[in-house]
Amino acid sequence: MVLKPVTRTRVMIAAATLGALSLSACGSGTSGGGGETNYVTGKDGISTVAKDERKPVGQLKGETLQGTHLDVADYQGKVVVVNLWGSWCPPCRAEAPYLNKVAKSTKSKGVQFVGINARDNGKVQPKAFEDEFGISYPSLYDPAGKLLLSGFPKGTVSLQGIPATVVLDRDGKIAAREFGAVDDKKLHKMIDPLISEK
Repeated sequence: MVLKPVTRTRVMIAAATLGALSLSACGSGTSGGGGETNYVTGKDGISTVAKDERKPVGQLKGETLQGTHLDVADYQGKVVVVNLWGSWCPPCRAEAPYLNKVAKSTKSKGVQFVGINARDNGKVQPKAFEDEFGISYPSLYDPAGKLLLSGFPKGTVSLQGIPATVVLDRDGKIAAREFGAVDDKKLHKMIDPLISEK
């Protein structure tokens, strides 16, 4: 079968688009779909929300990979960085050293990191991931993605858009997010303004 030039072009554009998505995240989606989000996305890909337009995060609580109970609401008064990840996700592996580095360097400034491990069947692989990268902060275990669906306002995150990082201000409201892997520079761009925020 010979493709017409227009059809061939469309196929090439579709293939390029899918390739770009697969490089930036381990899923096909980049948002939760719909909803009024009030996000403004900068050239660096970081989406932020003005202080007076931020929405509170829902309940993010449950069992950690280590078997203890964790409730993100207990960290109110701190800047909280929530990272959605899976041990099966190559970009998650790429960003893990940066997340751990910034978690350690900002802890004394009132910043708490929390992971949400999603779509891993069993705890063996994600615990091995944490051991390999020396992860210093806890991760909620969310194999079915229930926390992602119920804990964030519609349009904030997507179960298919892993990795993703969401930053909460000291009042537990969503202030910034980034889809795809982050590095230390992006993390500081998301966190530093909130550390100094009054």
